[in-house]
Amino acid sequence: MSLLAASSNYAALVRPLQLIIMVIALLFFARVMRVAILEAKPVGDGTRRKRSQALALKYLEPRDLKGERIEADPAVIIGRSADCDVVVNDTYLSSRHARLATDDGELTLEDLGSTNGSYVNQELVRGRVQLRRGDVVQLGGLLFEVVR
Repeated sequence: MSLLAASSNYAALVRPLQLIIMVIALLFFARVMRVAILEAKPVGDGTRRKRSQALALKYLEPRDLKGERIEADPAVIIGRSADCDVVVNDTYLSSRHARLATDDGELTLEDLGSTNGSYVNQELVRGRVQLRRGDVVQLGGLLFEVVR
């Protein structure tokens, strides 16, 4: 009888150890599969949030528009006329004042023959100019900062 008692005592010890080892093995394989799946994803699949590279204009004045952004995607016309992409009722702004465009990540500003002119960093714009982050743009009575 002592042999039977020893075998049942052995089974009582080994069975829980076998279950613990099986659970650990399953957790290990689950972890290996998770890492393999994450490593197999392509780099540009959107799992990592990237900062936008596109430049935009952010209103500084007038105060009621302060903080709003104008994205040039790929180009917008700013003016008082209803056929403009960005319509602002400002007496110093021409009906079709300026064109803001994005070409290959570069933000450009072009004055469209406005009466009061367009200014970048207090210099009158002649033709098309490339804007850089931090530039201050004035169109009529509007004031913008170039932001990312």
